[in-house]
Amino acid sequence: ILFIYFRNIVSCLAQGRVFMGHIKPVFVVLVTLTLCLSIIAYIYDLSLMPVTLPLSWFNNANQTKLYNAVSEGLSGKINKKPTDLLAPLPNQQIQPRGTTVEQTTDIPIYHHVAHPRNYHFTLDEPDKCKQDPFLVLMVPVAPHQLEARNAIRSTWGNESSVQGKAVLTLFLVGLTGGAEAQQQLEEESRQHRDLLQSNFVDSYCNLTIKTMVIMDWLATRCSQAAYAMKVDSDMYINLENMMSLLLSPNTPRQNYVTGYLMWDRPVIRDKNSKWYVAEELYPEPKYPTYLLGMGYVFSNDLSEKIVEASKEVKAFNIEDAYVGACLRQLGVAPSSPPDPSQFRAYLGQYNREDFLRVITTILGSPQQLIDIWKDVKRPT
Repeated sequence: ILFIYFRNIVSCLAQGRVFMGHIKPVFVVLVTLTLCLSIIAYIYDLSLMPVTLPLSWFNNANQTKLYNAVSEGLSGKINKKPTDLLAPLPNQQIQPRGTTVEQTTDIPIYHHVAHPRNYHFTLDEPDKCKQDPFLVLMVPVAPHQLEARNAIRSTWGNESSVQGKAVLTLFLVGLTGGAEAQQQLEEESRQHRDLLQSNFVDSYCNLTIKTMVIMDWLATRCSQAAYAMKVDSDMYINLENMMSLLLSPNTPRQNYVTGYLMWDRPVIRDKNSKWYVAEELYPEPKYPTYLLGMGYVFSNDLSEKIVEASKEVKAFNIEDAYVGACLRQLGVAPSSPPDPSQFRAYLGQYNREDFLRVITTILGSPQQLIDIWKDVKRPT
């Protein structure tokens, strides 16, 4: 069409030269060159326009629009949000958690398969549970978050025995997205022997996959553990208080899960929200009661049961709410902790006595964890 349009213009100009003899041929040449350049620029602009591709979520769920898919494991570009987690705004609402992975760039994720058996471990520690740990702490973390892992290794992750019970801490990551980053991760694994890696894209969108892979590892490599905890990498844990809870005669040994309970939470349908879930993935208007993903502890018999339930529950991208949906499928109701104030989202201004009382709370940085741990552990 552009060619025909251009040809007609040239024809008209040529006729104009015949009928208006005072117009010099050089003018026609200049006009022709200008039109050619304009057409080339127009076509170039069209080639630079972004193309919107369809986004397919989990197995049979599609028709959701492309939005900011997270992939810091692939891009390495981190856009940190200046959020002071220790000083929340008044009446701050607690949303589904996703703190282990930060939003980064617009990289579309085209296909998701949530069931863990669709993945395999590229880094594994299959013999870690031969010593029969009582409690296993599973920390989902992004591959690049070495500082967070080292902070945990030097604080609560360094405690191997609490009140005479063996405790084990492991980190789970997805794909690094680069040969150099993978080499560094493998070297870290050889040094610490506490890294697990599975072959899924490590992204915010895939936190459900990440959690289900954790459950699968517990079910297949560590079924002898009495309890397990999924805990985010930005958390403080008081393991003395945790162990007192688990060793209480009133704490069930099976079908037990507790933490920060989320009741009657509406499903967010705003497509601009970080926590948007399409109706195709989860049609109900509200989630079943679930536990905030910052840190929940459960009897380890549930890991295998949750993996099995996930075969029947369509996956969606809010990982803690999805675990709640699997628990509902199993007929297991999350339990309120004996002292709900011990599972805290935010503690506000630092007070040593508060950290001596809680089991979990969110911190703002790895260095903050180190500083608070030193203060809590100092002799009195």
